[in-house]
Amino acid sequence: MQYQKTGISNQTLLSLYERMVKPRMVEEKMLILLRQGKISKWFSGIGQEAISVGMASALLPEEYILPMHRNLGVFTTRGVPLHRLFSQWQGKLGGFTKGRDRSFHFGAQAYRLIGMISHLGPQLGVADGIALADLLRKEKKVTAVFTGEGGTSEGDFHEALNIASVWGLPVLFCIENNGYGLSTPTYEQYRCEQLSDRGLGYGMKSYTIDGNNILEVYTTVLRLVKQMREHPEPVLLECNTFRMRGHEEASGTKYVPDDLMDAWAQKDPIVNYETFLIDQGLLDHTLIERIKDRIETEINEHIRLAFDDQVPQSTESEELKDVFKDFVYQQVNPNDKVKKIRFIDAVSDGLRQSMVRHDNLIIMGQDIAEYGGVFKITEGFVPLFGKERVRNTPICESGIVGTAMGLSIKGMKAVVEMQFADFVSSGFNPIVNYLAKSHYRWGEKADVVIRMPCGGDVGAGPFHSQTNEAWFTKTPGLKVVYPAFPYDAKGLLATAIEDPNPVLFFEHKALYRSIYQEVPEDYYTLPLGRAKIIRTGDALTVVSYGAGVHWALETLEKHPEIEAELIDLRTLAPLDIDTVYASVVKTGKLVILQEDSLFGGLASDIAALVMENCFEYLDGPIIRVGSLETPIPFAKNLEDMYLPKKRFEKALVDLWSY
Repeated sequence: MQYQKTGISNQTLLSLYERMVKPRMVEEKMLILLRQGKISKWFSGIGQEAISVGMASALLPEEYILPMHRNLGVFTTRGVPLHRLFSQWQGKLGGFTKGRDRSFHFGAQAYRLIGMISHLGPQLGVADGIALADLLRKEKKVTAVFTGEGGTSEGDFHEALNIASVWGLPVLFCIENNGYGLSTPTYEQYRCEQLSDRGLGYGMKSYTIDGNNILEVYTTVLRLVKQMREHPEPVLLECNTFRMRGHEEASGTKYVPDDLMDAWAQKDPIVNYETFLIDQGLLDHTLIERIKDRIETEINEHIRLAFDDQVPQSTESEELKDVFKDFVYQQVNPNDKVKKIRFIDAVSDGLRQSMVRHDNLIIMGQDIAEYGGVFKITEGFVPLFGKERVRNTPICESGIVGTAMGLSIKGMKAVVEMQFADFVSSGFNPIVNYLAKSHYRWGEKADVVIRMPCGGDVGAGPFHSQTNEAWFTKTPGLKVVYPAFPYDAKGLLATAIEDPNPVLFFEHKALYRSIYQEVPEDYYTLPLGRAKIIRTGDALTVVSYGAGVHWALETLEKHPEIEAELIDLRTLAPLDIDTVYASVVKTGKLVILQEDSLFGGLASDIAALVMENCFEYLDGPIIRVGSLETPIPFAKNLEDMYLPKKRFEKALVDLWSY
């Protein structure tokens, strides 16, 4: 291994050595604790220390790094206290996640470190968002993000590189190519000669270096980030190394040929560098022992602190409270000036006025800039706010959701427009696994609103007509809003943007240009989690939301003899179930109408809750009405049969007559 020390001070040369020795010694201690049953799992980075240490040493302390399983050296180089890491790995209170997650599945804003999730890919998009925030604020900073060679096969990798390239984001994408994805060797993972070649297709500079050579890593990264700060652009850096232990310790390494293991053992980054420093007269065995004794003392002291740390204790209320970041709703009342506008105009007004109110708000989506979006909601926004804040995106829903999370990490707000709610499936993973879980796991908000043009009755077929709210009401950590009227749409959208938690904001396409209402011209807010009684009655209770509210109104107008109380839920999570209870106690009967297919939808949970809490007040069976258990068909007569309008009328009359 050839080392080039030109331009590096002797102090830095020794510091790099000590910084590599520290994570190696910590790992050796962890392997002992693993065998003793004092930690549950370990992902070893032994043999890969040069990459983590070289990267973290070259970046500025205020620049974000998004590490992975085998990047302990990033955490130790950044000065994260060992006792907190040890507590994290033991599930103790002094860790970073209150025992709610393990390993490196956490972030630490104080150290500008954002940990990964097991799905690997989404963090690449998050790095884009952090870098975008730096770029918009004209801060000359670089964001570094790690992935393995296996992770480069994920769609999120390609989406993140494409976004960074198109937007000129200063992201250093670091591939740790350690030979195996669990047990799968590289020749079964990709066919290009070097993974850095993939960057060429995205028009970015790409390099492959020896990841076991600390000076090559350090000097290369130092050179690259200096250039990137002055001339923002993404760079792909492949660091070749080898995983000397199993994917995790239980995996073992039997699948690795002995000669390959022996060859890489000769390339140990610490042993080779140590020999180099001795040859240079910068290190001797006495100093080595002194360094190791100091680190061992620190490890043992911090291990004792972690052993003495408390096991997390909690309550149901505390666990539930930590799912969301605290949000103190502030009522903003408009003046009396109103205008009669369509549902779509109310959404547009709410979004535009929020952009004025929050100068840190960025909206992103396909075709939303000059074109104004497929529904023209953001038409005219570019002249008002500029293309930096109204951003056309490539077709990469997952990467953009990750980017929105990165903006939030940097203290900004983001609204993402899904062109159609159906397309959210392409961004499902980061929504339900990153945005939804971040605050509960390590206290980080996800200040993101995802707008969801949804719904049928428009003849758009199976891929442009879904109303898929149940995918998200099932996921703790997400708020779900589904207005039925222009007034509610504008006020609730304003609140959703104010709220620092992730919100799925559903907008029914069939209501966009068909429903009018007097709406205040000023900015105003409405509280989430509060249903609205549209009409009162004591014969039975009808509960619905979105287009279903209008279908219910039309049906009730045909049956004036039925004095029904109609409740518009408006917000599905949090759900105002108390308003439903109060109505059922009064009427004794309940029919729930949803546009979504029936099984597994919101109606089922409402019915179950009412049965559990209001059973003694019921004078008839609870009736659920929804669409057929099929995809949404295109032809008008088939779509009419699919949708629940006619079935609702029959259910309403039958329950009233019961």
